[in-house]
Amino acid sequence: MKTDTLKAQLKRTLRRDLWIAVAPATLVIAIAFAVTFYFVKPAPPKTLVMALAPEEGGFNYMAKRYQKFLAQHGVTLELRNTKGSVGSVALLSAEDSGVDIAFAQSGTTGGKGQEVPEHVASLGSLSYVPLWVFYRGEPIGDVRGLAGKRIAVGPEESGTRALAMTLLQANKVDTAPTELLPLERDAAIDALTQGKVDAVFLVSPAESPRIQKLAAVKDVRLLSFNRAEAYTRRYPYLSRHVLPQGVFDFAKDVPDQDVVLLAPNALLLAKDSLHPALAYLLMRAASEVHGTAGILDKTGEFPAPLAAGFPLSSEAKRYYATGVPLLQRYLPFWAANLVDRLWVMLVPIIAVVVPLGRAVPAVFLWRVRSRIHRWYARLKEIEIQLEEDPDQEMLQDMLKRLEEAEREVNRIAVPIAYAENLYFFREHVDVVRRRLTRRLAGAPEHKDAHPLQMPA
Repeated sequence: MKTDTLKAQLKRTLRRDLWIAVAPATLVIAIAFAVTFYFVKPAPPKTLVMALAPEEGGFNYMAKRYQKFLAQHGVTLELRNTKGSVGSVALLSAEDSGVDIAFAQSGTTGGKGQEVPEHVASLGSLSYVPLWVFYRGEPIGDVRGLAGKRIAVGPEESGTRALAMTLLQANKVDTAPTELLPLERDAAIDALTQGKVDAVFLVSPAESPRIQKLAAVKDVRLLSFNRAEAYTRRYPYLSRHVLPQGVFDFAKDVPDQDVVLLAPNALLLAKDSLHPALAYLLMRAASEVHGTAGILDKTGEFPAPLAAGFPLSSEAKRYYATGVPLLQRYLPFWAANLVDRLWVMLVPIIAVVVPLGRAVPAVFLWRVRSRIHRWYARLKEIEIQLEEDPDQEMLQDMLKRLEEAEREVNRIAVPIAYAENLYFFREHVDVVRRRLTRRLAGAPEHKDAHPLQMPA
């Protein structure tokens, strides 16, 4: 029964000592991890929503390729169709739209007369998407020659209409008697070939079969911008390009001369709150989809941080400066993101957990030793009294106190791993007891008798 009582006491004591040693350390570690978690970004979502105008700039074809690339990395890309780049940007800038990214044409904003919307950033330009102005009649060298004509400028909210109106207004040919018609792309092409309109504005890749087919239609001309350089100076989001003679059809020599074109850029836009890991993944997709050569694009020319009317995101700046992040080069996307997030947790581990991991055992050991070491004061007191030449009665009292101290120490609950401290004390008790016994017997003290030294 007594043994069971001692074991129970030992367990209670050990639990109390362990709690006293571990509790403060646990609290400090919890606070450190809580602060760290505050600065750690959550895992990226597995679904992205993209706004795009499927009939504009070849965006629908591009989106399909992005869907395929992202699916390989466990991300689902949902498409939300709009009427044009203006509508796509407006949807992206709306807080409650649920849209994360968008394809748009450089130079467009969220609506007529609006500034560049806040919280929208560019991940880069993807390709040149030329402005094609097809017309009937005598050759002209600029949009000034379209004054008084019936012009299909594209539907409201389209990037085509936004660019067309910019050029027409700059040349003051956007008012009567000029007639501006909001026709869709296919309707505009049909109207031109049937002679129902005099000119159409189209924004489309040079590889588009519809553009190449229209360029070969008899009595339909393709406008070559004589003042293209001037336009690029006024509108930095435009660039000047030369469409070489015969590039569409060598046999039929289409076009039959070099044509100077103006081209905005196809853009990949994103909310500035887009998860950085997804931003890098999207730019990797852009490099794969748009990195090959085209009629106007060179191999490796895109994606690129070109002037586009939208600020470049911080992730895009780093991507174009240093390339793909190191972890994403060698690990799958989700593994790279997990490692990237977890390394931040090394800060509290190194700064807090490691030192505390060493401190806790030391505190626990101090707690165990302290219950034994306080009895050394009793031993030291007896040793000092021995130096004062006590009488027999006092020696008996000292021996009694010594045995009492030994009994009390033997009752102290000490874990096996730290039992050496208990036995050190008992050895020291024996040293003092032998001195007391010799004094009581009237024998001189042994030459090896020495004052008490406490263990470290």
